[in-house]
Amino acid sequence: MSNKDNFWISYTDLMTLLMIVFLLISLSYMALVNDQQEKEQLILSEYQNTKKQLYDELSANFDKDMKKWKIELNKDLSIQFTNPEVLFPSGKSELTDEFKAILTEFLPKYIKIITQKKYRKSISEIRIEGHTDDVPIGVTDDSYIDNIQLSQDRARNVLAFLRSLPVYKRLNQSDELMLKYWLTANGLSYGRMLDNNKDLALFSEKEINKTNSRRVEFKILTRSEELIEQVIKQLK
Repeated sequence: MSNKDNFWISYTDLMTLLMIVFLLISLSYMALVNDQQEKEQLILSEYQNTKKQLYDELSANFDKDMKKWKIELNKDLSIQFTNPEVLFPSGKSELTDEFKAILTEFLPKYIKIITQKKYRKSISEIRIEGHTDDVPIGVTDDSYIDNIQLSQDRARNVLAFLRSLPVYKRLNQSDELMLKYWLTANGLSYGRMLDNNKDLALFSEKEINKTNSRRVEFKILTRSEELIEQVIKQLK
């Protein structure tokens, strides 16, 4: 056998070896990707189950009071207070005595649910949202910004009232720190007005109901939303 033949045999063996190496690398990479996808799916499933558990627990605790307080619990874990005459005087941010009485009953139950250890790692934020209708309140020429201020003041005053309650003052340090981390006060003006069915009129394309639109919402955001965003970013 000539040296030339020996060279081509060695070259062929080398190419075969490289193909095997590349194949092993590819298989390893695919295994890692599949493992990562399985882990993400498992985490997402766990958070979705937690979200359902939160909804069921909120529903069970407030079912009897929903009609009395005129509140609604939605699948997105938002609780809407949609009786504007009860919440605030027209164009003002001070809580009415009736709204204070409702919150005094509502908030201890709400806090007891969300501060349970089983939910601690699943909740990312709890928003107190103030929403108005599009009626100008006459502070400036920009009614949207005027209502931003009004809705922000209302949400902030609800949060301040929460912090003034005995149930908040009795919290242990760990739970208080978590609530400080979770709770935000958000004024959204009339950017998200509702229709007669209390759905977002912007997307339902139905007639706006100004009474339904004037509301306060407590909205729980879970980490499932964060995980979905991470997965979407990885797919881009």
